[in-house]
Amino acid sequence: MCPVKLTKKSHACVRLEKDGRTLVIDPGNFSEPDAAVGADVVLVTHEHPDHFAEDRLRAALEAGPGAEIWTLRSVADQLSAAFPGRVHTVGHGDAFSAAGFDVQVHGELHAVIHPDIPRITNVGYLVDGSVFHPGDALTVPDQPVETLMLPVMAPWSKISEVIDYVREVRPRRAIDIHDALLTDLARPIYDRQIGGLGGTDHGRLTPGDCTEV
Repeated sequence: MCPVKLTKKSHACVRLEKDGRTLVIDPGNFSEPDAAVGADVVLVTHEHPDHFAEDRLRAALEAGPGAEIWTLRSVADQLSAAFPGRVHTVGHGDAFSAAGFDVQVHGELHAVIHPDIPRITNVGYLVDGSVFHPGDALTVPDQPVETLMLPVMAPWSKISEVIDYVREVRPRRAIDIHDALLTDLARPIYDRQIGGLGGTDHGRLTPGDCTEV
């Protein structure tokens, strides 16, 4: 299989590139305004604005007439009328191929923020059987994961849960995402504890940095 270039964008957004094609996951409003521009495929895990910025996605679809989106129904319903045939609804257990990428869908619900807040739908995406982006949930796929995009800090999690999640998934390596709320002062604490206790290679990329997966 050809190497895939992974570029970290701000917060929960990542870009995957191979063979001249680009797949983008979760270009929300905490990410760069042009995070989805030029994508052949966009995957959205759920409707929260730090993962789904409707105006930016509309602009990317208008700028790239070949671009398509795969997402859950709550997001698809907001876009499908304006872009017929280009917005695809998926759910747990689905699998599809797009622009040379093979994608499997895992998970159903957003993590619990508070018992008084109703849970919404959330799906994660396993790309090319290697890179898993869980969105806002600690979903464990039913198959091995090479690279786990790790939601390292969120209003719905604590670090012990993050560490246990890494242990349960057992990826070859974990790379931080969902980190816009994590200050530089706190990063060494997270690096030390996740790296020391997670049981796998743990790292982070500055937005704009890339690695091969």
